[in-house]
Amino acid sequence: MEKKSLEELVFDNRFVAELPADKDVSNSRRQVHGACYSRVNPTPVSAPQLIAHSREVADLIGLDFESSDAEKFARVFSGTELLDGMDPMAMCYGGHQFGNWAGQLGDGRAINLGDVRAGQGGHWTLQLKGAGPTPYSRTADGLAVLRSSVREFLCSEAMFYLGVPTTRALSLVLTGEGVMRDMFYDGRPAVEKGAVVCRVAPSFIRFGNFEIFTSRGEHDTLKQIADFTIKHHFPDLELTESAESNKKVYADFFKQVCRSTAVMVAHWMRVGFVHGVMNTDNMSILGLTIDYGPYGWLEDYDPDWTPNTTDAGQGRYRFGYQTQVAKWNLSWLASALYPLIEDADPFYEGLELFSSTYEAQSQSMHAAKLGFASWNGETDKALVDDLHELLAMVETDMTIFYRELAKVPVMVEASEDQLREDQWLGPLAAAYYQPETITNAVRQKTIDWLRRYQQRCVADGSSGDQRRERMNAANPKYVLRNYLAQLAIDKADEGDFSLVQELLDVLRHPYTEQEGKDSFAEKRPEWARHRPGCSMLSCSS
Repeated sequence: MEKKSLEELVFDNRFVAELPADKDVSNSRRQVHGACYSRVNPTPVSAPQLIAHSREVADLIGLDFESSDAEKFARVFSGTELLDGMDPMAMCYGGHQFGNWAGQLGDGRAINLGDVRAGQGGHWTLQLKGAGPTPYSRTADGLAVLRSSVREFLCSEAMFYLGVPTTRALSLVLTGEGVMRDMFYDGRPAVEKGAVVCRVAPSFIRFGNFEIFTSRGEHDTLKQIADFTIKHHFPDLELTESAESNKKVYADFFKQVCRSTAVMVAHWMRVGFVHGVMNTDNMSILGLTIDYGPYGWLEDYDPDWTPNTTDAGQGRYRFGYQTQVAKWNLSWLASALYPLIEDADPFYEGLELFSSTYEAQSQSMHAAKLGFASWNGETDKALVDDLHELLAMVETDMTIFYRELAKVPVMVEASEDQLREDQWLGPLAAAYYQPETITNAVRQKTIDWLRRYQQRCVADGSSGDQRRERMNAANPKYVLRNYLAQLAIDKADEGDFSLVQELLDVLRHPYTEQEGKDSFAEKRPEWARHRPGCSMLSCSS
């Protein structure tokens, strides 16, 4: 694909061209009815400075970064300067937040600059997060701070290289402005450095884009955005002039969303990712991970852990409950789409498809995590369930455990007694946070499980190299642990952006052993156990 300079990018803004706009063009907080978006310009900033970018995302949108003027790039992707063809807007949507209907939400701190046309019909929406207020900002300022922006930028790219469906991040720009934030919601606000991330995706349409219109009885607008979404993002589905035949198209649309959502969540569970705020307005219609706020990686295996301080009491968005929440969110999407079909059966079928797809994906991924050629229903469920129970008995780093399990020797053609216990347990020692707490009972349970695991590996018939290859392709060595992100944030706050770049480079190859990078694969240090930003995070941005 031929790459273009900034000035040569071609914009094809289908969302604003084909869907109803807010007739009020003022940037005042308000309820917006009968419109899918409001036009709004980003707020110019005083001293934009590019501190990181993804060369791969630049390539994705057909941008020749090397030939672009760095200062102009920073001005454009801070929202200070608009390119010809950009038509900035904020989308209108609603959502269920923490289990309750919240009414109109919308892009309160996100502004879509426009859709870039690249390559053979590719369209990529460029969206700034933290570029100023919109009609949907309510009482907020529409801005973002450096700490949350670093986390969003790095995680967007880290998830992509992990093989998890996700939105991407093009750039991270400092604004030169101070932003007041009460990080801990304790009445002690402080001024932090402002920043803007440019996010990139085929679309940022969410479940909430449909919910808002059904909640208001605006069924004509509901149909318009549904038809638009199907036309441009589900090309295998074809709407016709027949209202009756289109009911099946809408049903198939919902089923595809159920399927892609199941695949996404299965990947989250595979790598130990916890989204932290799975509100329906944070669920992509394309099955992409979207809105990186108070997320985290499961370090010590605890299915009840949530990284979100706001959710600490309820635990609604804890690791082990993400699948159930995803299905609950899909049920609200079904309710939003119901006026298009007026028949509940197709939606029940879609929800069942979610469950069956997730189950199949989960089984396949667990087989790969353990190095098996395929899932054996007779033995593997109990093996996986017992492993999860074992991991929770003592503080065990999930990422390290699975990675090190690949190093545990399996004697395919020998009896289990020929392997000493230390050969089994030795590689796993690095995964335990407090090895002194491992009792004899836990040690024996681990050995018993490893014996069963060896028997299963022998029955699988794969060679040791095949087993390790599968495991190392499914179990990452490097993930964006919260404490690593916090170290990068600390340096960036001092004007040193080298660790942001180094982390980005390491996370491009999460499954590959990288010489000299072992420090990025270590378990959480003790100093980070309770430090803000390293254990749990607030929604403050």
